[in-house]
Amino acid sequence: MQMNKGLENIQNIYFVGIGGIGMSALARYFKSLNKNVAGYDKTPSQITNDLSALHIAIHFKDDIQAIPEVFLNKENTLVVYTPAVPKNHKELNYFMEHNFSVKKRAEVLGIITQNTYTLAVAGTHGKTTTTAILGHLLKESGAKVTAFLGGISENYNSNLILEGNEVVVVEADEFDRSFLQLHPDIAAITSMDADHLDIYEKANALEESFIEFSAKAKDYLLVCNGLPVVGMTFGIDDDSDYCAQHIRIDNGTYIFDLKTPDQYIKDLHLNLPGKHNLLNAITAFAIALLYGSPTESLAKALFSFKGVQRRFSYQIKTDDLIYIDDYAHHPTEINALHQAVREMHPNKNVLAIFQPHLYSRTRDFASEFAQSLSQFDQLLLLDIYPARELPMEGVTSEWLLEMVDIENKKLIEKHGIIDEITKSKAQVVLTIGAGDIGEEVNSIKEFLLV
Repeated sequence: MQMNKGLENIQNIYFVGIGGIGMSALARYFKSLNKNVAGYDKTPSQITNDLSALHIAIHFKDDIQAIPEVFLNKENTLVVYTPAVPKNHKELNYFMEHNFSVKKRAEVLGIITQNTYTLAVAGTHGKTTTTAILGHLLKESGAKVTAFLGGISENYNSNLILEGNEVVVVEADEFDRSFLQLHPDIAAITSMDADHLDIYEKANALEESFIEFSAKAKDYLLVCNGLPVVGMTFGIDDDSDYCAQHIRIDNGTYIFDLKTPDQYIKDLHLNLPGKHNLLNAITAFAIALLYGSPTESLAKALFSFKGVQRRFSYQIKTDDLIYIDDYAHHPTEINALHQAVREMHPNKNVLAIFQPHLYSRTRDFASEFAQSLSQFDQLLLLDIYPARELPMEGVTSEWLLEMVDIENKKLIEKHGIIDEITKSKAQVVLTIGAGDIGEEVNSIKEFLLV
């Protein structure tokens, strides 16, 4: 793998927030190029454990003294940070005050995509799964692809696919307008629902940002049918350029036909539940066709795609009990999760365990959250996961719970999850959220399997 122009003289890459899903993919990428890689993160996790296994030095205390000496040479060191890092971070401020080359993760992805054919997937929902499907489709059909994923692919147990440098697949993140740093040849927009209003303030500002991103696509632009952006369209049973038709479900598998502008592909198989995932698969398939991948190889690869961790991720699937873990953290995503659960497991009693993510998001979409959570039979609600935010007066899980319109609802702490599951008569258990609820999954699974 060759080094991209603009990064040739860099030997050391230091990550502030190395445990983030996008940051860790970049860390793996640079390690594969035989660069010195190290970093800081707030807390240990499975991701940091996996990076440490690659001989990447990581520490968990914000301390300038803990930075390995080789990374203090500003001539050949690049510092990469995530916008989620607080502004008073000592290490990050040290690098900035001493005039190191300091770039956001998105800027580095921008440099990588500048001189390589790039396929970029944007959208407030769906981009991680779509990107993971696309990376898998290209790899399995023989493309020399590097794919930066916003989640851990079940097929590779990684958030990075490294098969070569002829084409780059990247998740185009709208947070902090990061995706405007990219240089896509083919781009897709899966959705444009209001989100990140802490950054954008108004929904129309978010929309304008997506429109600006869409203009960056050099060769093709794909958009979900109905979005206020002009491009080739994809959809389900409508007049889209790429349209799923004759959809059936056989033992948890979608079987469908795909109408494209120049061919009709019959009997594609997708082993992911939910109409939202069907849209994700159509998007990825369409991009791969536009890139020039052979249809037959793509059909075979789609069937073998296993999914992304924490995206409708089956932990237990028996006749008596279903346990699914999902990253949903926006009302639209919770609605999609609910639709998939009811479609795949009809007439079953469903217990949802939800951890809200960000005070601002909870405030901005409180009534929508209440409506989406009211669709489940039972609800256990955890405290709001703050991530990068400080508490906001009056914005609490108790406040949100009052708006939820079901009888069987309760506010709990994380250590009480298993006790509450024991009391429940639910046949389907869901853990939902983008915070640290994912760290409880293994212990819940182990308990339920006893």
